[in-house]
Amino acid sequence: LENLQPEIKELAKRLRYEVSVRGKQLGWSEKVARLHFTKNMRRLVTELYIRDNCHPFKATLLLWVQVPMWVCVSLALRNCSVGALGSAVQEQFSSGGALWFTDLTAPDSTWILPISLGLVNLLVVEV
Repeated sequence: LENLQPEIKELAKRLRYEVSVRGKQLGWSEKVARLHFTKNMRRLVTELYIRDNCHPFKATLLLWVQVPMWVCVSLALRNCSVGALGSAVQEQFSSGGALWFTDLTAPDSTWILPISLGLVNLLVVEV
């Protein structure tokens, strides 16, 4: 979308000139000329989006999937960690770890998991 901005500005300038010339020839009012400009500009921008396959909705599509998923996972982890699912789950968490984190209910004193998760998240965002 950012790469299209110079082209859109150039198209807008050219279209504004063409509409003003045509409006003077046909005696359009300012309101009618603005309406023609808006309608044609919307059509041209839509054609650019189709040509470059970069509709703005595509940028927000991941957000509409990722946010509900994050909320559900956060609530599930919270329910598991506070014992809302029963003591059997809490016992499995306290003895089900691996490597240096054998107790999943205790905070990570080495900060390896939070930092690595943050770095992986940053990598995903940047890529």
